[in-house]
Amino acid sequence: MKPRQKLLAQTLLSAPLAAGLLLCAAVTAKAQPVQGLYIAGEGGATFNQDQRVRTSAQFPDGRDRWRTGAAGIGSIGWGLGNGFRVEVEGDYRSIGYQRFVTNTFNSRADGRRQTYGVMANALFDLDIGKPWLFPYFGAGIGYGWTAMRTSVTAPGNQLAEKMGGTFGNFAYQGIFGLAFPIPWVVGLSATAEYRFWTMLGPQSHGATSWGTIGGTINSINQTHPYQFSSGHHDTKTDFNHTLMLGLRYEFNPAPPPPPPAPIVAAPAPAAARSYLVFFDWDKSDLTDRSRSIVGVAAQAAAHVALTRITVSGYTDNSSAHPGQKAGEEYNMRLSLRRAEVVKAELMRDGVPGTTIDIHGYGETHPLVTTGPNTKEAQNRRVEIIFR
Repeated sequence: MKPRQKLLAQTLLSAPLAAGLLLCAAVTAKAQPVQGLYIAGEGGATFNQDQRVRTSAQFPDGRDRWRTGAAGIGSIGWGLGNGFRVEVEGDYRSIGYQRFVTNTFNSRADGRRQTYGVMANALFDLDIGKPWLFPYFGAGIGYGWTAMRTSVTAPGNQLAEKMGGTFGNFAYQGIFGLAFPIPWVVGLSATAEYRFWTMLGPQSHGATSWGTIGGTINSINQTHPYQFSSGHHDTKTDFNHTLMLGLRYEFNPAPPPPPPAPIVAAPAPAAARSYLVFFDWDKSDLTDRSRSIVGVAAQAAAHVALTRITVSGYTDNSSAHPGQKAGEEYNMRLSLRRAEVVKAELMRDGVPGTTIDIHGYGETHPLVTTGPNTKEAQNRRVEIIFR
């Protein structure tokens, strides 16, 4: 088998496997629904494999070889909205005759073969998660006609053969394509497509010849006297490959998916409006824990709309200087010193001093009610309040 024939044979053998893989993909991929009526048109290049010429008693055995030709297809279809669509197409292919391949003689070939037909196709569109690309695949059956007007001439007037006529038969095809939606025209998509098409055979066209080259008799090529002959040019293995570019327009395109719902950020927890700073007994200096609380309050002040910050100092009802009058006055001064220390720390953390008011309330307004001359840690405090 020649390399070209081997490659084409491998292509044909791999087609069922590729179709199976695509069918599996259809199960797992989402469908891009084409809804309602659409039309499509495409054109491109077409390539025909060598066709075997069936042996006959009148004409030599061999193969028809074709040049690269042109193809055009127009279709009208209906999308079912679930990925599947059906369509009817009209197709046309035209290819030139390159040569008649035979071991009997060398020849010069001329003429053209034109194929046209009507096909009914079923296709499935895939959504692979790319808004700009939607693969699709399908298959079709129908009826086609091949009109052939060709000739073969052997050197030295050995043979002059002409083939012509139109032959019709059932046809089928496999389709694989890529659709690229055009964003600025709703419903319009560009397509790139491959089709494998074949007509059932053998195909028979009329043939006449004048010359001395005969056909095959009892499996042996025979040479007849110089004469006129008429009969049929019968071919099979009509395998065609077509590559095309085109456009498809949907009259009722599926609406675009709704935009994703905006992510609403959860509101930040409201900053505390008051903070408590506690002190050791008979002390007005800040511990490490107290400084961290004042720092948190300073950071919150930068993110909260406020007009004033009130810093109020307190003590418990015990005193380092016993005596009712002296003890109350001492605690009043101690509570004020505590408030001043907290204000100074707030200012070091970036809070403007002009927004801070300080007060000292001594042993009044306790958080925890106690008996007289009682040391209570929760009453030795400074309250920072945002207003």
